[in-house]
Amino acid sequence: MSARFMGAAGALLLVISGPSGVGKDTVLATLRKRHSKDDRHFVTTVTTRRPRQRERPGVDYHFLDMARFEQLRDSGALLEWANNHGNWYGTPRDQVMEALAGGRDAICKLDVKGARAIRALAPSAVTIFVKPPSREILLARLLKRGAETAEEIARRTRDADNELAMEPLYDHVVVNHEGGVDRTARTIDRIIADEHTRHPERRVAL
Repeated sequence: MSARFMGAAGALLLVISGPSGVGKDTVLATLRKRHSKDDRHFVTTVTTRRPRQRERPGVDYHFLDMARFEQLRDSGALLEWANNHGNWYGTPRDQVMEALAGGRDAICKLDVKGARAIRALAPSAVTIFVKPPSREILLARLLKRGAETAEEIARRTRDADNELAMEPLYDHVVVNHEGGVDRTARTIDRIIADEHTRHPERRVAL
Protein backbone atom coordinates (compact mmCIF):
# COMPACT_ATOMS: atom_id res chain seq x y z
CA MET A 1 0.00 0.00 0.00
CA SER A 2 1.44 3.37 -1.03
CA ALA A 3 2.06 6.06 1.57
CA ARG A 4 -0.61 8.74 1.93
CA PHE A 5 0.09 12.24 0.68
CA MET A 6 0.71 14.82 3.41
CA GLY A 7 0.34 18.52 2.73
CA ALA A 8 2.63 21.18 4.17
CA ALA A 9 1.98 22.27 7.76
CA GLY A 10 -0.73 24.92 7.95
CA ALA A 11 -2.04 24.53 4.40
CA LEU A 12 -5.82 24.10 4.44
CA LEU A 13 -8.16 22.10 2.26
CA LEU A 14 -11.30 24.24 2.13
CA VAL A 15 -14.67 23.25 0.71
CA ILE A 16 -17.25 25.91 -0.14
CA SER A 17 -20.78 24.70 -0.86
CA GLY A 18 -24.22 26.15 -1.28
CA PRO A 19 -27.35 25.71 -3.37
CA SER A 20 -27.48 26.74 -7.00
CA GLY A 21 -28.14 30.48 -7.30
CA VAL A 22 -26.76 31.41 -3.88
CA GLY A 23 -23.85 33.31 -5.46
CA LYS A 24 -20.90 30.97 -4.90
CA ASP A 25 -19.13 31.92 -8.13
CA THR A 26 -19.41 35.65 -7.38
CA VAL A 27 -18.14 35.12 -3.83
CA LEU A 28 -15.21 33.06 -5.09
CA ALA A 29 -14.37 35.68 -7.73
CA THR A 30 -14.29 38.31 -4.96
CA LEU A 31 -12.03 36.12 -2.83
CA ARG A 32 -9.66 35.70 -5.78
CA LYS A 33 -9.34 39.46 -6.16
CA ARG A 34 -8.55 39.86 -2.46
CA HIS A 35 -5.62 37.45 -2.45
CA SER A 36 -2.54 36.62 -4.48
CA LYS A 37 -1.83 33.17 -5.89
CA ASP A 38 0.99 32.80 -3.37
CA ASP A 39 -1.21 31.75 -0.46
CA ARG A 40 -4.30 30.24 -2.09
CA HIS A 41 -5.21 28.08 -5.04
CA PHE A 42 -8.77 28.04 -6.29
CA VAL A 43 -9.28 24.56 -7.70
CA THR A 44 -10.83 24.51 -11.18
CA THR A 45 -13.50 21.81 -11.34
CA VAL A 46 -13.87 19.58 -14.41
CA THR A 47 -17.38 19.15 -15.78
CA THR A 48 -19.26 17.58 -18.67
CA ARG A 49 -21.82 20.40 -18.88
CA ARG A 50 -21.74 23.07 -21.54
CA PRO A 51 -20.28 26.51 -20.75
CA ARG A 52 -22.70 29.24 -19.77
CA GLN A 53 -22.48 32.75 -21.15
CA ARG A 54 -19.32 34.56 -19.99
CA GLU A 55 -17.79 31.40 -18.46
CA ARG A 56 -14.11 30.99 -19.34
CA PRO A 57 -12.79 27.49 -20.11
CA GLY A 58 -9.84 26.67 -17.88
CA VAL A 59 -10.72 29.47 -15.46
CA ASP A 60 -14.30 28.91 -14.32
CA TYR A 61 -14.33 25.20 -15.24
CA HIS A 62 -12.49 22.69 -17.37
CA PHE A 63 -15.19 21.64 -19.85
CA LEU A 64 -14.77 18.02 -20.97
CA ASP A 65 -16.66 15.45 -22.99
CA MET A 66 -17.87 12.33 -21.21
CA ALA A 67 -15.09 10.12 -22.59
CA ARG A 68 -12.36 12.38 -21.19
CA PHE A 69 -14.15 12.71 -17.86
CA GLU A 70 -14.42 8.93 -17.53
CA GLN A 71 -10.73 8.61 -18.37
CA LEU A 72 -9.78 10.98 -15.54
CA ARG A 73 -12.16 9.29 -13.11
CA ASP A 74 -11.01 5.75 -13.92
CA SER A 75 -7.30 6.67 -13.73
CA GLY A 76 -7.65 8.09 -10.20
CA ALA A 77 -7.03 11.66 -11.34
CA LEU A 78 -10.13 12.93 -9.51
CA LEU A 79 -10.42 13.23 -5.74
CA GLU A 80 -14.20 13.06 -5.95
CA TRP A 81 -16.88 13.13 -8.60
CA ALA A 82 -20.65 13.40 -8.66
CA ASN A 83 -23.58 13.87 -10.99
CA ASN A 84 -25.35 17.16 -10.33
CA HIS A 85 -28.37 18.39 -12.30
CA GLY A 86 -27.66 15.77 -14.98
CA ASN A 87 -24.00 16.71 -15.50
CA TRP A 88 -20.80 15.25 -14.06
CA TYR A 89 -18.38 17.29 -11.94
CA GLY A 90 -15.04 16.29 -10.46
CA THR A 91 -12.15 17.71 -8.41
CA PRO A 92 -8.68 17.27 -9.98
CA ARG A 93 -6.36 15.52 -7.55
CA ASP A 94 -3.17 17.12 -8.91
CA GLN A 95 -4.38 20.70 -8.34
CA VAL A 96 -5.19 20.01 -4.69
CA MET A 97 -1.99 18.11 -3.95
CA GLU A 98 0.26 20.65 -5.68
CA ALA A 99 -1.27 23.52 -3.70
CA LEU A 100 -1.08 21.75 -0.34
CA ALA A 101 2.47 20.52 -0.96
CA GLY A 102 3.51 24.10 -1.70
CA GLY A 103 1.98 25.44 1.51
CA ARG A 104 -1.02 27.07 -0.16
CA ASP A 105 -4.64 26.63 0.79
CA ALA A 106 -6.65 24.62 -1.75
CA ILE A 107 -10.18 26.00 -2.11
CA CYS A 108 -12.78 23.76 -3.76
CA LYS A 109 -16.32 24.68 -4.80
CA LEU A 110 -18.40 21.53 -4.31
CA ASP A 111 -21.97 20.44 -3.88
CA VAL A 112 -23.11 18.63 -0.75
CA LYS A 113 -22.24 15.20 -2.17
CA GLY A 114 -18.76 16.35 -3.08
CA ALA A 115 -18.24 17.93 0.33
CA ARG A 116 -19.18 14.66 2.03
CA ALA A 117 -16.76 12.75 -0.19
CA ILE A 118 -13.89 15.14 0.60
CA ARG A 119 -14.63 15.04 4.33
CA ALA A 120 -14.54 11.22 4.24
CA LEU A 121 -11.22 11.31 2.39
CA ALA A 122 -9.68 14.16 4.41
CA PRO A 123 -11.36 14.62 7.83
CA SER A 124 -9.25 17.74 8.47
CA ALA A 125 -10.87 19.58 5.54
CA VAL A 126 -12.67 22.79 6.53
CA THR A 127 -16.21 23.04 5.16
CA ILE A 128 -18.13 26.30 4.63
CA PHE A 129 -21.79 26.44 3.61
CA VAL A 130 -23.03 29.58 1.85
CA LYS A 131 -26.79 30.03 2.23
CA PRO A 132 -29.34 32.60 1.01
CA PRO A 133 -31.22 34.92 3.39
CA SER A 134 -34.39 32.96 2.52
CA ARG A 135 -35.72 30.32 0.16
CA GLU A 136 -37.80 32.99 -1.62
CA ILE A 137 -34.73 35.09 -2.37
CA LEU A 138 -32.92 32.02 -3.70
CA LEU A 139 -35.78 31.27 -6.10
CA ALA A 140 -35.79 34.90 -7.26
CA ARG A 141 -32.06 34.67 -7.98
CA LEU A 142 -32.55 31.50 -10.04
CA LEU A 143 -35.29 33.15 -12.08
CA LYS A 144 -33.18 36.28 -12.59
CA ARG A 145 -30.30 34.29 -14.08
CA GLY A 146 -32.46 33.30 -17.04
CA ALA A 147 -30.05 30.52 -17.92
CA GLU A 148 -32.36 27.55 -17.30
CA THR A 149 -35.77 26.34 -18.40
CA ALA A 150 -38.71 26.27 -15.99
CA GLU A 151 -38.18 22.52 -15.58
CA GLU A 152 -34.51 23.01 -14.74
CA ILE A 153 -35.34 25.74 -12.22
CA ALA A 154 -37.90 23.45 -10.56
CA ARG A 155 -35.28 20.71 -10.31
CA ARG A 156 -32.67 23.09 -8.90
CA THR A 157 -35.20 24.35 -6.35
CA ARG A 158 -35.88 20.80 -5.16
CA ASP A 159 -32.15 20.13 -4.98
CA ALA A 160 -31.64 23.39 -3.07
CA ASP A 161 -34.15 22.30 -0.44
CA ASN A 162 -32.21 19.06 0.03
CA GLU A 163 -28.89 20.93 0.20
CA LEU A 164 -30.16 23.49 2.71
CA ALA A 165 -31.15 20.60 4.97
CA MET A 166 -27.47 19.55 5.06
CA GLU A 167 -26.33 22.86 6.58
CA PRO A 168 -25.73 21.35 10.08
CA LEU A 169 -23.06 19.04 8.65
CA TYR A 170 -20.75 21.97 7.83
CA ASP A 171 -18.10 23.54 10.05
CA HIS A 172 -19.17 27.09 9.21
CA VAL A 173 -22.30 28.71 7.73
CA VAL A 174 -22.29 32.11 6.00
CA VAL A 175 -25.38 33.99 4.78
CA ASN A 176 -24.90 35.72 1.42
CA HIS A 177 -27.23 38.73 1.69
CA GLU A 178 -28.47 40.73 -1.28
CA GLY A 179 -25.70 43.10 -2.35
CA GLY A 180 -23.48 41.66 0.36
CA VAL A 181 -20.89 39.74 -1.64
CA ASP A 182 -17.99 41.75 -0.22
CA ARG A 183 -19.21 41.12 3.31
CA THR A 184 -19.60 37.41 2.58
CA ALA A 185 -16.04 37.26 1.23
CA ARG A 186 -14.70 39.08 4.29
CA THR A 187 -16.52 36.65 6.57
CA ILE A 188 -14.98 33.68 4.76
CA ASP A 189 -11.56 35.35 4.98
CA ARG A 190 -12.01 35.66 8.75
CA ILE A 191 -12.98 32.00 9.00
CA ILE A 192 -9.87 30.96 7.09
CA ALA A 193 -7.62 33.21 9.17
CA ASP A 194 -9.11 31.79 12.36
CA GLU A 195 -8.54 28.22 11.18
CA HIS A 196 -4.89 29.07 10.49
CA THR A 197 -4.50 30.63 13.94
CA ARG A 198 -6.11 27.74 15.80
CA HIS A 199 -4.36 24.96 13.86
CA PRO A 200 -1.01 26.29 12.60
CA GLU A 201 0.57 22.83 12.30
CA ARG A 202 -2.39 20.97 10.80
CA ARG A 203 -1.46 18.87 7.77
CA VAL A 204 -3.96 17.50 5.28
CA ALA A 205 -3.60 13.79 4.49
CA LEU A 206 -5.01 12.39 1.25
